[in-house]
Parts: sequence; structure tokens; C-alpha cells
Amino acid sequence: MAEGKKRTRQPNGRSSIYLGKDGKWHGRVTVGVRDDGTPDRRHVERKTRAEVAEAVRDLEKQRDAKTVRKPGKAWTVKAWLTHWLDNVAPLTVNDNTMVGYGVAVRKHLIPGLGAHRLDRLGPEHIKVFYAKMQANGSKPATAHQVHRTFRAALNEAVRRGHLGKNPVLLAKAPKTGDHEVEPYTVQEVQWLLKAADQHRNSARWAVALALGLRQGEVLGLQWVDIDLDGGFLMVRRSRHRPQYAHGCTEPCGRKAAGYCPQKRRTNPELTATKSRAGRRVVGLPEQLVALLRAHEKAQQAEREAAEKRWVENDLVFPDEYGRSPSHRRDWADWKALLAEAQVRDGRLHDARHTAATALLILGVPERAVMGLMGWSTTAMTARYQHMVSSVRSGIAAQVDALIWESEDAPDT
Repeated sequence: MAEGKKRTRQPNGRSSIYLGKDGKWHGRVTVGVRDDGTPDRRHVERKTRAEVAEAVRDLEKQRDAKTVRKPGKAWTVKAWLTHWLDNVAPLTVNDNTMVGYGVAVRKHLIPGLGAHRLDRLGPEHIKVFYAKMQANGSKPATAHQVHRTFRAALNEAVRRGHLGKNPVLLAKAPKTGDHEVEPYTVQEVQWLLKAADQHRNSARWAVALALGLRQGEVLGLQWVDIDLDGGFLMVRRSRHRPQYAHGCTEPCGRKAAGYCPQKRRTNPELTATKSRAGRRVVGLPEQLVALLRAHEKAQQAEREAAEKRWVENDLVFPDEYGRSPSHRRDWADWKALLAEAQVRDGRLHDARHTAATALLILGVPERAVMGLMGWSTTAMTARYQHMVSSVRSGIAAQVDALIWESEDAPDT
């Protein structure tokens, strides 16, 4: 090369910065190789040399950290969430989880953030969105569910190379609030079980309050899952709320598919429990074994009385004809039981909170509690820990007496 001449072109693969004929500064960075084997060379432009140099350095850092998004047209948040919901998430989670994902995406995330470009979405956008959700009346638990859904969706975008890093991880999750966990006291449990004794399927509520099974797990329980002689049961399936699609050939005029006269169910009634942790073996207290034996005899009497109308499903807690009761009917029975026992109103899931809190009060190790409750992470245990110190002194002595022994009940 003749002396005095300067090289204006960088060696192959090296980043370059130059002033274009348009008066702007440009930078080009090789970040990898495209699918067709050609270099994947990215372009940035800025008004000043310092700005473009900083942009080039950022691209080089992303290249070295292997966080550069794939080449091609950038995704919008709406496009990615729709693709993830329709094609990616169903491969890894069950139907109940998909229902929650669908609500979070379609009702909250797409209307609130869908127009943003995926690679330009920042934690500040997300935090403002959470604040607006709560200002508009969304419960803390709803905002937290949306956060978990968004985190899962964008984690997948990162894994597939469509996003360099997940901004949801930098946005502080909405607090769920301490009021979310409201266990019943041992005395309230005693009153509930005494009231339940007057009705069929009374053992259903003992299973919820003493073992902490989820509603779907109880409704999906079959006799083949229970070993009364061995004193344990196996949780391995869950009953789902039905989901429907329109079955009409001509539009029926009903917006919701569940009201279509020719509706068809689109999800299975029973599937395996929601995670590997959910499939578990749970020991049965002696009192509960006795209740289940009595319940088995009562169910046999119902089977004989129903004769040909009985539908054999091997369910532990069916309706009067052997069929699985709806989640709504089960919920209504719970509300009626609360009123009859003169116990404060609460959610059916509070029965599960009660069992978890009682285990922690008794000093059962955290890992053992996780196994009994079917939790896959320690984060769930942490949600209950703040309740333990506040109720330990008032409840621990009563738990030792066993919840079935007391005969005290509220005046009626």
C-alpha cells in the first residue's frame, strides 16, 4: 500500500463506523451468521460519532453475550404474545394454566402493551402498565398473575432469539398483599366439620381442610387413588372447568360459546395434575381414614338406591348419581356450609391455606410441606410464613388436641 494512503475499510468481521453522504454517522457490526451462511451484519445510525460508537459497543456486547435478537422484522408485543399463546405455551402447560394465560394476554397485556415493539419494550413501560391496572381496579393477585404470564412469554422470546433480555425481570412484580392468605382457625375448622357431618359427601370438606387438596384435585379423586388400609392417597389427576366452542353451523347469536345450544367441549374433563410436584402421595390421619370408610359405605347405599341411573366413574365425591359435580355446585355447597356453621365467609381456596398454615405451625420442615401441598417452589411457602407467627400462639395448642375431638360449636 502506498505511503500516505489510509485504510478506510475494516477487515472482514470487524465493526466499522463512518460518516454517510446523508450527513449521519453509521455503524456496522457483525454479530453472527445467518441461516443462509452469509454474515449477519447489523446497521445502526446516529447524529453524532459518539452516539453511533456507543450503539456499536452495545451491539458488540450483545453479540458477545449471545443476546442479539434474530434477524428479520421485529415482533410487536401483540404479535409475539399471540404466537406464544397459540403455538408455544400449549406444549408445556395444562388446560387450566392456559385459561389463566389467555385471560392475562387478551384482557390485559395486549390492550395495555400490545402496540410496543418487542425489542424496545422497557421495564418502565411495564411498571407503568401495572400501576394503571391497579388504578383501574384490578386486584393485586390479578396483576401478579399477569406479571407471571408476561415473564413466561418473554422468557421464551429470549430463548428463541427474538429478544436480547427479558425486561419483565427488571420490572418489580406487583405485591399480592398479605390479605391473600386467610386461613381458618382450628375452632372454625371444627365447626365446619360438625356442620358437614349432617350432609352427604361430608368427607370432601375434611380432605380439603386437613390435607389442603385443590378443588380440581378433590373432584378428580378416584377410589383407586386411595389406600385406606395403608393410610394414604395419591394425587395424580385434576378435574377441569369445561371450556366450550360453538357447535352451530349457522351463527346462533350467542357471543359466549358456553351459551351456544350446540356447544361442544374443547378440553378434557380429567388430566394429570398441573406439575410433577402436584403428583404426590399424602398420608391420611386416622380420623380421616374413618370418615372415608363411612363415606364409602354411604356411597354404596346411594349406588344401590340409584340402580340403573348410577353412572360408574369410580369418583370419591360424585353427585347423587355417580357423576362428577360441577365446580360451581361444589363452590355453592362450600358457601352454604360456611353459612350453616356460622363461620366467616371465605374462598374455597382458604381451606387449602388452612392446611398449609397448620403444617407450618406444627413445625413441619419446609421441604416436607412443599411435598404435601404439591408446591414446586419455595416461593409458595414464603407466602404463608408471615401468618405463622401471628397465629402460632392462639392455634398451636388447639391443633395438638386434633380438630375432630372438640364438641364446642357456635350457638344456633
